[in-house]
Amino acid sequence: MMEKKVKIKKLRENAVVPKRATEGSAGADLYACCDDPVEIKPGSLVMIPTGIAIELPEKDLAAFLFARSGLGVKHGICLANGVGVIDSDYRGEICVGLCNVSDKDYTVSPGERIAQMVIMPVVCAEFVQVQQLGETERGSGGFGSTGKV
Repeated sequence: MMEKKVKIKKLRENAVVPKRATEGSAGADLYACCDDPVEIKPGSLVMIPTGIAIELPEKDLAAFLFARSGLGVKHGICLANGVGVIDSDYRGEICVGLCNVSDKDYTVSPGERIAQMVIMPVVCAEFVQVQQLGETERGSGGFGSTGKV
């Protein structure tokens, strides 16, 4: 596996540098950088700062933010936008939008692991308008068109 160095800048003194929990972890944990606990009521959205900014080493990489499975499965705390995308040229603070899809309040504590960040390659495609697209067996069949398993 090829290792890439991602530069991290702490924007706040109490920020925690992301780290992978195990050698085999795909994602590095992101930590809440807030002075006080933040309560998330059922059905509500909050924006939690991480206190860090990053610099990716190449323009064909991006950082993707995913929910932590324990928060999602056990407490109904998910990313508000499904998956967060941090572009290679973004240098601002990484903040995590969280939503509570459960029926119970949840409190995010300062320093708590709130999301995971995975660095992945992206294809910077050029979009070309055409009059015709190539034919396939599936064609324009959409949702459920290939049938149930």
